[in-house]
Amino acid sequence: MTDASNAPEDPIRDSLFEAPPQGEQERMVEAILFASAEPVSVADMNARMPHGSDASVAVRAVQKRYEGRGVAVVKVGEAWAIRTAADLGFLMQKETVEVRKLSRAAVETLAIVAYHQPVTRAEIEEIRGVSVSRGTIDQLLELEWIRFGRRRMTPGRPVTFVVTEKFLDHFGLESARDLPGLQELRSAGLLESRPPPDEGEDGDTSTQDGLFDAEEDEKSPR
Repeated sequence: MTDASNAPEDPIRDSLFEAPPQGEQERMVEAILFASAEPVSVADMNARMPHGSDASVAVRAVQKRYEGRGVAVVKVGEAWAIRTAADLGFLMQKETVEVRKLSRAAVETLAIVAYHQPVTRAEIEEIRGVSVSRGTIDQLLELEWIRFGRRRMTPGRPVTFVVTEKFLDHFGLESARDLPGLQELRSAGLLESRPPPDEGEDGDTSTQDGLFDAEEDEKSPR
């Protein structure tokens, strides 16, 4: 019987199962993110990299290396991407083409989904005070800013809506928890500077209910 401890090393076997050096793994992660138009999850990176690689460690190292540079490695939901540094976004303004403008109904519907997700169509209509046209929902689905969530375990099993990673990526958010408050939205011009809703007993004005005027949805998005 051959003593395994005295067996000669097999360089081919070792190259197949040994993880690449940490620096090489970081280069691989950098290459994957650079070439990907959409954010890439750690699981996807690990699937592309050699056996034994740990993309979660490598991507954090790459993120740190890019701190203070013209581009940054950012987390988008559960995925990662290379994006222009936030303070240099103004340099890209000439390259931005506005294809179409969301209707007010679509903006308000999107805000409700973002702040109340998962939310059903009936709940959206209850908050806005008017019915939501199919065109408004379809427009947001087409933009891939919202998607269908899990059905509610209530009579009729209504479907819910949640925001997507594409929505988070577009607005530079890591998660929905990073959404701005009402004052920030008004300052950015995303909400009209209307008087805040009546304060509750605890003085909390952060609720979104009552923010939106009763306005009929357009039959189709502009």
